[in-house]
Amino acid sequence: MRRWLAFVLILAPAAALRADDWPQFLGPKRDGVWRETGLIEKFPDGGPKELWSMPVGMGYSGPAVAGGKVFVTDRVLSQGAENPANPFDKKTVIKGVERVLAFDDVTGKKLWKHEYPCDYRVSYATGPRCTPSVDGDRVYTLGTMGDLLCLSVADGKVLWSKNFMTDFGAEVPVWGFSASPLIDGDKLICLAGGNKGRLVMALNKMTGEPIWGALSCTGDFGYCPPVIFQVGKTRQLIIWHPESVNGLDPETGKKLWSQPFAVKAALTAPMPRYDNGKLFVTSFYNGSRMYQLDQEKPGAELVWRGKSNSERRENTDGLHSIMPTPIFHGDNIYGVCSYGDLRCLKSATGERVWETLQPTTGKPERWGNAFMVEQGDRVWLFNEQGDLIIAKLTPAGYEEIDRAKILEPTNKLVNRNRPVVWTHPAFANKAVYARNDKELIKLSAAAAK
Repeated sequence: MRRWLAFVLILAPAAALRADDWPQFLGPKRDGVWRETGLIEKFPDGGPKELWSMPVGMGYSGPAVAGGKVFVTDRVLSQGAENPANPFDKKTVIKGVERVLAFDDVTGKKLWKHEYPCDYRVSYATGPRCTPSVDGDRVYTLGTMGDLLCLSVADGKVLWSKNFMTDFGAEVPVWGFSASPLIDGDKLICLAGGNKGRLVMALNKMTGEPIWGALSCTGDFGYCPPVIFQVGKTRQLIIWHPESVNGLDPETGKKLWSQPFAVKAALTAPMPRYDNGKLFVTSFYNGSRMYQLDQEKPGAELVWRGKSNSERRENTDGLHSIMPTPIFHGDNIYGVCSYGDLRCLKSATGERVWETLQPTTGKPERWGNAFMVEQGDRVWLFNEQGDLIIAKLTPAGYEEIDRAKILEPTNKLVNRNRPVVWTHPAFANKAVYARNDKELIKLSAAAAK
């Protein structure tokens, strides 16, 4: 008994100090929460320590970190090819390759590369949009033109692949396939955009064979990542597309409820957030809606809706987010609005409590962005100018603790006079992993010992 107790006591500190991975979009639980402790309170002089930097190509996709490896996707143009000056040009065929890269987490050494030809015909033709999803010895990636790959974590070997256009009859949306796939048990759940009831597909994660398909919509099917919430007695897969918000049974794809919500330009990009029976969604043009989800039997009722259908800053009354997923805490919602305003709303009514441009763009900028994760009582923000910020968000206001410039904004497709970096960082192993169109970096966030 004493020997067993001594063994437990030896292991306990190691378990308490175990580092967390960031294996998918918005972290281990897909909720945008960084649960590690022992992190810096403020940045050291000169900013956070860079542990390594490695060259990468173009892309909007964030990195994933799991099992001692870092995974990211990018794009390299063919010789002589270049992106069109007009970012909305979908007619020009742009030749190049998409790549999946794996790096050693400790050293940054590139471990393997898988690349495949991929001609782009989309608006904003920089590169892949979706964060890789890592599950054990497999990593799943989705490219801009609908190439879904299951690769071996060890060496990048393709174990199976699908293309949403050829396999499911999808049409490429204006801004490409952008919804990061979700792993659930033996399933890989994807916003595939397929026709004939295959807008969302559940595939066998080991073989790629379809398990079920569900939902349809006309026109572009949107960009919203699938997410599962425990709602009372039922697990519900939330699929938000440009015609409605839907709750599905993740095991069968059966529709449990649906609420109409017509969204202009198919801009359903921010992931829905759920808290204590309430589901919140926000779109760039059509603003926000809050739904009450029934805890006893699956169902949803509209609680409130924003009054504005214009993204213009002077006309918006709530939250009109184009990409960043908001933070939802009981009484309050924090999110980035259409012109870069970080806003606090009352979740009961949608009423605005405060707004500030300080952590994002500094002045009103259309499509101004910052991506946020929670960590303890703080929030880490990565804004489009490459600043990493530690702050506190409360109903009383925005309190900035510290900020540091960690990357140069390299993407000029948005506005050649305003280069940006629109990528989600990863937060794992007491470190921050971020990329632009030239490099992937790992920065220490560990408190000094």
